[in-house]
Amino acid sequence: MRILLFLATNLAVIFVASITLKLFGVDSYLAQNGIAYGNLLVFAAVFGFAGSIISLLISKRMALWSTRAQIIEQPRTPAERWLVETVGELARQAGIKMPDVAIFPAQQSNAFATGWNRNDALVAVSDGLLQRFDKNEIRAVLGHEIGHVANGDMVTLALIQGVVNTFVIFAARVIGSIVDRVILRNENGHGIGFFVVSMIAEVVLGILASTIVFWFSRRREFRADIAGARLAGSGAMISALNHLRRESEMPDQMPDSLQAFGINRGARGGLAALFMTHPPLEERIAALQRLGS
Repeated sequence: MRILLFLATNLAVIFVASITLKLFGVDSYLAQNGIAYGNLLVFAAVFGFAGSIISLLISKRMALWSTRAQIIEQPRTPAERWLVETVGELARQAGIKMPDVAIFPAQQSNAFATGWNRNDALVAVSDGLLQRFDKNEIRAVLGHEIGHVANGDMVTLALIQGVVNTFVIFAARVIGSIVDRVILRNENGHGIGFFVVSMIAEVVLGILASTIVFWFSRRREFRADIAGARLAGSGAMISALNHLRRESEMPDQMPDSLQAFGINRGARGGLAALFMTHPPLEERIAALQRLGS
């Protein structure tokens, strides 16, 4: 969830920035004497990293808004008190400051962590997870999310996304310039063809380049599983993943919208595997079992 929100926000920021720069004539300035690759690369890096950094800085707010999660300011029930105390205990073990703790309305078993740094994070769990998982399994899931925070996954993701954005913006404008000059024969600066082609190329390349971010996400899930096992116990972490796997085999518990992003009934292959944010649950369970042995 945090990866998808981050990518969506990042793509929106980059798209709006590109339109704004076109309106202010920045693209035309860069192409006054033919496309200036050095200036273009600097321009792409500045706005590429700006997009990822803005996405990182507003990640908590976007997550709260999109999931309708409510931060527990003052626990009202024993369950909420246990949840806050457990997150606090795991955070101390991991050496990070206490994150904000939230619950969001969803019957699917789900949880996420986000935030612009490891000492200003948010950990949220769904109503469904709290209702159906036992306390040891919930503790393991929380340990997994705390692991993401302690490992600095969101910051590393922002840096990777900044590099990806840089090359997407750069390549899109090179493609737009080639089409504008070679195919459309426009010799007087950049015309409307450049703008349209570069925007389309930016979207297409952005989607293709997101496979790099998804690959990073899959690798970090294994590390977060290890963190959850160390904080809450390997048995509890494996039990939580098995519980999620059983629910993923029940259509009423795991809709296709979540299956498409790696929380699925089984391993996916081919092109679909490149766009998975999570490894198949079977692989995650097997990795923890190998670690335990």
